Amino acid sequence: MYGKAFAPEYQGELGAELSVNSSYEDVLVAARRARGAADGPREAARAALAEAEAGRRLGRVAEAETAWRASYRSARAAGEPGGMAWALWSGGTLARQCGRLALARRLLAAAVAFAEPSGDRLAHGYALAGLAETGRIQGDYEAVAELHEELLAQARAHGEARHMVWAMSGIAQMHRNTGGYAKALELFEESAEVAERAEDWRGLAWSLRGVADVRSVLGETAEALRLLSRGEALCRELDLAGALAYNHKMRGNVLYRAGRYEEAAEVYGGALTEFRSMSEPRGTALSRLGLVKSRAHLGWPRDEVAAELDDVEREVTRIGLRHARDMVRSFRAELSAGRTAVPAPGATTHRSPAVPARS
Repeated sequence: MYGKAFAPEYQGELGAELSVNSSYEDVLVAARRARGAADGPREAARAALAEAEAGRRLGRVAEAETAWRASYRSARAAGEPGGMAWALWSGGTLARQCGRLALARRLLAAAVAFAEPSGDRLAHGYALAGLAETGRIQGDYEAVAELHEELLAQARAHGEARHMVWAMSGIAQMHRNTGGYAKALELFEESAEVAERAEDWRGLAWSLRGVADVRSVLGETAEALRLLSRGEALCRELDLAGALAYNHKMRGNVLYRAGRYEEAAEVYGGALTEFRSMSEPRGTALSRLGLVKSRAHLGWPRDEVAAELDDVEREVTRIGLRHARDMVRSFRAELSAGRTAVPAPGATTHRSPAVPARS
């Protein structure tokens, strides 16, 4: 069993004032007010942590960076290793979001080290989850699959719905990326059900995106688009800038799989703008990949397609995204085998006005 979802990153008075579904603009206002009124470093650390997390999820990277560091300094001044762990977790999560995966691992490992002796079980669990997610994003499934399962078991044992949703979604994503679509769909749908019953709307938005992805792979385009529309509404309601951009990128994926290349290119272009505005290199690279694949089908010159694929591969390799690198190479092989029609170098092509200029 599990209870209603809660947000352990909102602590002290903020924990009573805010919920897991609070708008992040509202969280920022409350956190800044609490920082201004803090009568000691412990309260200041808690307020700065909430500010950092709201800023991160709104895509305000510089503000989030400043806030998590302030939280860490205040927690250290207060002699609170648990508070230091939470600040490092926030910093590590931000580093991962910014594509700095080596830094993310260092910060999250430090968070684990501070959380373990502090007795803050949730800080310890979240820091371990951060390490697991970083490895999953890199494609190192063998190293982190067992940790995902252990964290899911812990979340079930303690009735923590939000952590259950995170772990199930992560495990589902690994199954999906390795071709286990039936198991992935089962887990994504279970995570969506848990999130909805626990009133974790952020978790629901991410889970719906996963369900839509697998439904699309199975050829259920209309259902996938419907699920994404529902997830988009949740993202907008909660000011989830990053989740909204990934929702749009997934809509591009669904349209691409359905052979609707002009629509896909337009949606990928919009997602690319969103990711760039929040300095999110992983989403930027994935949107670029979707965009160049769509353009290849629309008749982009072969040499321009090849150059863009090479640049995207360099970027995902730099970040450490193994699965994305494999996708680039797979599409390049598809082009070489002639399974995607693109004109020969120097050929004259018609370029649809719906496809934005190369960026």
